This record gives sequence, structure tokens and C-alpha cells, in this order.
Amino acid sequence: MDPALTPEQEAVRRTLREALAKRCGPEEVRAAAASPLGYDPELWHRLAEQLGLPGLALPEQHGGAGLGAVELALACEEAGRVLLPSPLLASSVLAATVVRALGTDEQQAALLPRLASGERTAALVLAAAPALGLGLVPDRMQDGLPDGTPAGGGRAGGVQARPVDQGWLLYGEAGQVLDGARADLLVVAAHTGGFPRSRTVLFLVDPADGGATGLTRSRLATLDDTRSLGRVELRDVRAVPLGDPDCDAAPALARTGLLAAVAVAAEAVGAAEQCLTRTVEYVQVRKQFGRAVGSFQAVKHRLADVYVAVETARSAVHYAAWALRNGGADGVDSAEGPDRPDGADEQAAAAPLALAAALGALRTASAEAIQLHGGIAITWEHDAHLYFKRATADELLFGPPHLLRARAAERAALFGPAGRPDGRPHQRLEA
Repeated sequence: MDPALTPEQEAVRRTLREALAKRCGPEEVRAAAASPLGYDPELWHRLAEQLGLPGLALPEQHGGAGLGAVELALACEEAGRVLLPSPLLASSVLAATVVRALGTDEQQAALLPRLASGERTAALVLAAAPALGLGLVPDRMQDGLPDGTPAGGGRAGGVQARPVDQGWLLYGEAGQVLDGARADLLVVAAHTGGFPRSRTVLFLVDPADGGATGLTRSRLATLDDTRSLGRVELRDVRAVPLGDPDCDAAPALARTGLLAAVAVAAEAVGAAEQCLTRTVEYVQVRKQFGRAVGSFQAVKHRLADVYVAVETARSAVHYAAWALRNGGADGVDSAEGPDRPDGADEQAAAAPLALAAALGALRTASAEAIQLHGGIAITWEHDAHLYFKRATADELLFGPPHLLRARAAERAALFGPAGRPDGRPHQRLEA
């Protein structure tokens, strides 16, 4: 891996940073997050038209820029720096990736160009929390294999699908869907097949379609207002399968989770670096005992620790993005089982490790920002709390660092096929 960025990658970072600096100050971010959509649609369309942000990692034949995971990580880092409220993660990373991985040629041709242009947005509906639904953390471990499905628990709970004469009907609900209340298109993970042929299948639901009677969506009150969550309830809603309904979509969702982990980790690195930058600026002007706070050695040591954590996380994220790109199609088309290509295990372990390092760095940086800003940072209105809320909410959504590391160790077969060095299976891991 060459750690140096290419001129094209530097241009992606610089151009997006300049564009966001003009329109994404703290007050603009708060106003956009509090709006009915949860983001600024004018800014989103401008980023789509001028920079091609929604289609950055999508192929050119579907209207995208044809770039990869590294460029996407750089873009997410800049978005995280300002806590940009946008459909980038839900639509461009999660939903677009599963459409690209599982959709038929006709479905890809119909959906991806509109997602790449920002004309439409989509949301991936998982009954389980994203950390579990995307396989980023272990659920219940038995003989080294995860128990549970992205659709939310087999025949008892989650979202169920049943075939009817003229298609499929979905029944169930999902409680923590990224952009679930505002997306133009829903990609729903549902359980079907019963006990004999149990599998997870993805379905397309268009809320604007007259056949979507029985669909109810509501926006949730969340700790982090910059990341919109919604509750999606389906009561016999007609849906169209994404790709072949006889194939299990769980492996593709797990591979999508690798790209999502890199994107979220990159956002966390950008946010952590911004926390550090603002804190360094503040301790240089805040005075105590007649001298700047930043001149005290104890403060310097604390900020140095934050700097090391941020740079370590950035290196981990860049490596994980490079590993996805090196594995082929940014990990989307990587095989499972004995036929998986060289480097697949590397991808599977690098992504959750990068996310663990990035979330840890953001929690440290945001906590130190509150401490070193002194009394003014105790109020909820201070900008430092925007980043602290993002750090806390991301750990709840995408997994605490210790469980992310446990998943990485499992995927790298660190403890052997039986799960532990002593040959005994894993015990259930609790958050």
C-alpha cells in the first residue's frame, strides 16, 4: 500500500472541503438537521451536480464517477469534519451498494443513475440495529458462527415476506433505519422461506406507489440530530424482490457492512480531527494564571494523546479502504467461503478494526474538547456537544469498539476454528 494520495484523491478532498466550509457552519448544520427532511436539499443537489458526491463510488455506466473506497473514505472524512446532515451514508453507501450487488441488470439501470445523480435517495431497512444487521459486531456465538439474521430473528419478529399470486407482501417493522422517514425508496431486508429454506431477501418498496398501502414511517427523536433515524412499519405492503428471491442476501449485506464500516470510520476521523483543531485553537487563547492554558505541559500531553489517536485511526481507515479496493469492486463482489479471493480475510478484519479505532478516537477527542474548553463547553448549546453526541450515537448504531474488535478477531480466525485457544466455543458477547 502506498500511503501517499494521488493528485485526483487530493482534489476530491480539497474540493469538498472548500465547498462544505462555505455552507456547513455549526448554525447551518443545526438548522438543516432540525428541518423536516433532516438535511439541506439545496446543498445536497449542489454537491451532486457540481462534485458528483452521491455517485462517487458508483460505476460510470450507471452515472457514477467510477472511483472507489479510498475516494469515498476521503469524501466521508470531509463530511464528518462538519457533521454534514445528508443521505450520503444511507443512500450512496448502504442502499446503492446492495442494489449494485444484488439487483438485476434492469433494476440497476433503473435505480443507480437516479441515486448517483442525487435525484432520488434510498434507505436500507434492517430490522436489527445496523451493527447487527450488517454483521459488524457478533450477536450470539455458537461454534464460531453468528446466530441471527439481518431481517431480525427468523419466524418470530423482524420483517417477514410471503409470496402471493401477484407478488410479495411484507409484514413487520424496523425501529432504527437510517433516513428511513425521508428516503424516496426503501430497500427492505425481510425473512422468508420458513424453517426449511430460511433466508434473507431484499425487497424494493416505493413509498409514493399506490401499492404501498400499509406503510407507515415516522422520524425518531435521536441523540445525534445530524444522523436521521426513522421507524418503518409494514402491514402487508406489496414489494418487488431485489434480484433473485431464491438467493440469501445475508452474505451481500455483510460485504456491504465492510464498506459502511469504512465510511462511518472516515466520518469519525474527520470529526475527531475537527475536535482537536478547535481545541488547540481555544487553549492558545484561553488564559489561566496569567498564561495560555495550552502552555501547560499537562494540557500538551493530553492533546498529544488525542493527536496520536486521530492519526492512528486515519491510517487504519486508509488501509481498510485500500484493502477493500484491492479485493475487487471495493469488497462488494468478494466471494464467501473457500472460493473467496486473496485478501478477503484482510478486508473482513481491517474494516471493523478501522471503525473501532476511529470511534475510539472520536470519543476521546470530543471528551477532551469538552474538558479543555472549560465551563463554556458544559452547556448543550456549545459546538463540542455536537461531536460528543455523534461519538456516542455512532457507538450505539455501529457497535462499541470492543465488539468491533471481537468481530475482526473472529473474521481473521485469530482463535482458530473452534473459536478459542482452548478449543471451547465463544460465549455470548454482551455490549
